Amino acid sequence: MINKLLWTDRNRDMIISFMTIRKAVGWLGIGLPAVLYLGTLLIGECGILKASISDYFYTNMGSVFTGILCAVALFLFTYKGPAPIDGILSSLAALFALGVAFFPCNVSGCHYDCNIIFRPPNGLRNLIHYCSAAGFFIILATMSIWLFRKSNRPNPGLRKRSRNNVYLVCGIIMLIAMAGILAVTVFHLGEKLYPLRPTYWLELIALWAFGISWLVKGELVLKDKPLQR
Repeated sequence: MINKLLWTDRNRDMIISFMTIRKAVGWLGIGLPAVLYLGTLLIGECGILKASISDYFYTNMGSVFTGILCAVALFLFTYKGPAPIDGILSSLAALFALGVAFFPCNVSGCHYDCNIIFRPPNGLRNLIHYCSAAGFFIILATMSIWLFRKSNRPNPGLRKRSRNNVYLVCGIIMLIAMAGILAVTVFHLGEKLYPLRPTYWLELIALWAFGISWLVKGELVLKDKPLQR
């Protein structure tokens, strides 16, 4: 009886940990764009929207940008999920998050507004940054579309089916946003459409889709109703 109670408590602790990590990752993803912009506006006294979220590395919020990505990476490293593949993919996503943080992109088009850090362009560093960003979102989209929608029940309830719809939509949005950023880069639309900041908004959409997916996975909303005894 005692062993059974200890096992129940251990399971409960594990469930709480999983849910907490999922919600923490989700909130960090959603909050990153707002924190960077507001910090640059209020502390750096510069309200100009950067060409991309990654460009905030060069502003007074550069350490915050790096710190939040490191926090996301830490949570992803510690997240193992219900199956081994969850831990493998989340660890890969964590490595890519660190790649984004520690290999900043080149500043494009001499857009140095709000910048306090200046680095000469570097092709390899820039390539690592964009490959890491692409890998990060592709893995998270894969987790959302595939892993998050799995169930150990033969007949998932209504709320699980609703959550699955959210995961699917969020994963597809992430992939579409990544395709849009690729198109902007390949066809050199960043400079032509600079006043519209296409890369920034596509990155924001991808981050919010990623964040919403993890918040739902953490059962912030659409939580299963407790079983009736």
